[in-house]
Amino acid sequence: MNVNYQNIIVAVDGSDEADNAIKKAISIAKENNARLVIAHVIDTRSFATVAAYDQSIAAKSDEFANELLDKYIVQATAAGIENVVKAIEFGSPRAVVPREIATKYKADLIVCGATGLNAVERFIIGSVSEGITRNAPCDVLIVRSSDQ
Repeated sequence: MNVNYQNIIVAVDGSDEADNAIKKAISIAKENNARLVIAHVIDTRSFATVAAYDQSIAAKSDEFANELLDKYIVQATAAGIENVVKAIEFGSPRAVVPREIATKYKADLIVCGATGLNAVERFIIGSVSEGITRNAPCDVLIVRSSDQ
């Protein structure tokens, strides 16, 4: 089966798993001469409680996201990917990635790590990668760490 992906989204959160996912996504994008959308969703569900203590949390989250994505863009362009897009959205990553970002960029593949930074959410409502897989309109590749 020969699949040619043209619009690849890689969802990243700064975890080691996300580093593995970006490497895999870059490789697939290069093989397919595809557009690579590097996406990060700032989880706003926790802002209401945190905002009472720290008014700058949204600004810090946005700064973190931009620095993270800029680092990955450098990595992708150094690998020879010509069409790289940065996507920063707000909301629940498990819903925003497959429903909004995938639709906006006409994704035919979403790449994400098997686990990410939020262990509490994974315990209570399931992993982000599970949410992406359940709601994605396209193929999803879940990348595991190399030591598993």
